Amino acid sequence: MSYKAARGFYVITDLIENLLIADEYINTVTYGDISDVDLNKQTIFPLGHLIVNNITSAEQTLTFNVSILSMDIVNVEKKATTNWFRGNTNEQDVLNAQFKVLNKLIQKIRIGSLYREGYQVLGDVSFEPFTDRFENLLAGWAATFDIMINNDQQVC
Repeated sequence: MSYKAARGFYVITDLIENLLIADEYINTVTYGDISDVDLNKQTIFPLGHLIVNNITSAEQTLTFNVSILSMDIVNVEKKATTNWFRGNTNEQDVLNAQFKVLNKLIQKIRIGSLYREGYQVLGDVSFEPFTDRFENLLAGWAATFDIMINNDQQVC
């Protein structure tokens, strides 16, 4: 029996991977523990990263609680700061672009053909910004939310 025979884990992870890699602001998509990703490689950025936190199985539905991180390297200019609001980095540009990635991904799941195919984002989604959280000077967003799909697992 194929592992992809029943909807579930692969359906959600493949969906999110495909949505992220199709975005113009993402070069690489990774999965799992973020500490296992070699964040020193500059060529992987901008990066989308998926973590499946847990799955709740009900009689007719599966609810996946996922965290998606979208990030890029912040460039720091060597010249003196002249704009105190923006500073001498592209941090705000990175935050803007990476928020757009996650917001677009959520909306694609919430409405349109994916919604009609049975994918539902439950509740509101919070986006948490981060900077300098990892080895490189990075900025981005983490979104944690629930996606519900039909549980079509056959018991016979």
